[in-house]
Amino acid sequence: MTLKSWKTKNCVIYQILKGRSNSFLINQEDNYILIDTGRQNSWKKISDKIDAHLNENKLLYLILTHTHFDHAENANRLKKEYNCKIIIHKDELENLKHGTNILPQGINFFTRIEVNLLGKMLQSHYDYETADPDIVVQESYDLSDSGFNAYIIHTPGHSPGSMSIIVDNKIALVGDTMYGALPNSAFPPFADDSQEMIESWKKLLETDCKLFIPGHGKPISRELLEKEYKKHKK
Repeated sequence: MTLKSWKTKNCVIYQILKGRSNSFLINQEDNYILIDTGRQNSWKKISDKIDAHLNENKLLYLILTHTHFDHAENANRLKKEYNCKIIIHKDELENLKHGTNILPQGINFFTRIEVNLLGKMLQSHYDYETADPDIVVQESYDLSDSGFNAYIIHTPGHSPGSMSIIVDNKIALVGDTMYGALPNSAFPPFADDSQEMIESWKKLLETDCKLFIPGHGKPISRELLEKEYKKHKK
């Protein structure tokens, strides 16, 4: 099973879901971490690909970049199936424990209409099975004690508790803090606080990462992110 992948000095990142939402498996030696879960209808695809890579090894963690339905719907099932620990930010804790999807604000005219009209009408459609997190992050969390040259940082803006995972200080998995489905842009169509999100871009640019891989769309280069940051910062 050939998957799109990125290799750093110590880790390999595999993309195991793409399309509606991206999901990634990080591997270092015999250790594995899953980033985000996709929607319920992607369960067979995500579980088959996890099984193909794990062999007899253990999935240590499921890290949720945030708790919107398209990133967290399979969280509880994954925890039960693989006995992995769920890591989230403290500001997403109640959403996961109640299976509640708080819709983000639209950034432009069209996405504001989508949220204010269609989103509110379909709110219950976005709720999902509850899950209990095991590790709750505040500002950062070091994964080195678990065998990964990686760490988590708080990158709010798209949602209050959005997080990014910095792998080998070369690649960042950024959830919806960026959006890779539009040409020459990193700006998501939805965010609770767009200026706070831009400040999170600055925090990410302060790392040595050269590539930023979002929850939707294609990877974003450092050069593009620098250009977007200069364009949008106040």
